[in-house]
Amino acid sequence: MATFVLPRRDLAAVPVLSLLRGLGHALMAAFIFFACFAFSDTSPYDIVAIPTIVLWVLLGVRLHRGAVPVVLVLLVFVGATVVALMPYLDEDLSAIWTVQLCYLAITGIFFTLFFSDGTDRRVEAALKVYTASTLLSAVLGIGGYLELIGNEDLFAKYGRAAGTFQDPNVFGSFLTLGALYLMHNLLTGRARRPLLSGLGLGILLAGVFLSFSRGSWGGTLVVAGLMVLMVYRTSAPRLRRRIVLLAALTAGFGAVALVGLLSVGTVGETFAKRAAVTQDYDEGETGRFGNQIRGIGMLIEDPLGMGPLRWRRTFNLEPHNSYIGAFSNGGWVGGVAFVFLVLMTSRVGFRLMSQDTPYRRHAQIVFPALLMFFLQAMQIDIEKWRHVYMMLGIVWGLEAARVRWLATGEA
Repeated sequence: MATFVLPRRDLAAVPVLSLLRGLGHALMAAFIFFACFAFSDTSPYDIVAIPTIVLWVLLGVRLHRGAVPVVLVLLVFVGATVVALMPYLDEDLSAIWTVQLCYLAITGIFFTLFFSDGTDRRVEAALKVYTASTLLSAVLGIGGYLELIGNEDLFAKYGRAAGTFQDPNVFGSFLTLGALYLMHNLLTGRARRPLLSGLGLGILLAGVFLSFSRGSWGGTLVVAGLMVLMVYRTSAPRLRRRIVLLAALTAGFGAVALVGLLSVGTVGETFAKRAAVTQDYDEGETGRFGNQIRGIGMLIEDPLGMGPLRWRRTFNLEPHNSYIGAFSNGGWVGGVAFVFLVLMTSRVGFRLMSQDTPYRRHAQIVFPALLMFFLQAMQIDIEKWRHVYMMLGIVWGLEAARVRWLATGEA
């Protein structure tokens, strides 16, 4: 069942071990919460990451059979990128970018190992902490947009809410998992304080809207619909009426709130501008789409790709497409590994959401949010977004637990 076990000896009765485990859980909570602080390339998230990972490796994390595929594919993905870096080691930006990618892949593997044991309890705790993080960022983003707190560039950028992020697009998408968690609890009657959960959901959806991110808008609508559909399909008949009613009420309140927001200041004007299918920078031979068309032809002829972070040297812009970026940064091997990672994770995610196992509920919350990032990867670069690797780790931790549960009957 387990292919790797860090020796822990028989220390269960030692009080020090209990204290270290308590510290480990506290560090893990801080690790996840700090995901919302992305003002710069280095954040509190990264400062907490190293002691958290080291401590839990010492306490004992296991690589279960069900998680082996994602670990192998991540290693191939980053390995191909490292190989593609070799001719450009003298370029500081390319080297730093590759080191950061390797670090994020390590966090993804760690999250997978961590959530493979004590899965239900650990994932639930992680989702609560993550939702608190999204609420803080949303409140700051909304306050910054309305000029209630901070200066013009602190919590809002380019006339859009940005919260604790440099990019409003990342901010809007970051909030989606928290919104799905609150929505799922409301639909299934798990919310202990429905009014507070409803208020929190409203704050998060307002934050998504005021980010004026087309990808976040569309992605949130699509995956929220997917989650509601999966909850409906897998619920008892007596709960289905509740689900339909609450979903209708949420849609109705959302429509009323949208009308209200559009009447505030310049919201309506910004909405009309951002709602366009394409922007100025998308169009033309040297726009985003033109660059992608020309770049694909170049990549087909070069199995080794352009090298990490070197697309911008040719086109003066990032590819704004993680699939194209994977082939550019890591060659054919890196690109195929990334595509395979997305496809096999999607297969696992849909199975987790459908099968009647102890892990279905959490899968119905986390996988739709991760699927949104996979879809957004077609129009933005997500491979450096920290929280994507956390969600990837949770999904594969759930899969490892599911495989173990089917084999042993132990959750």
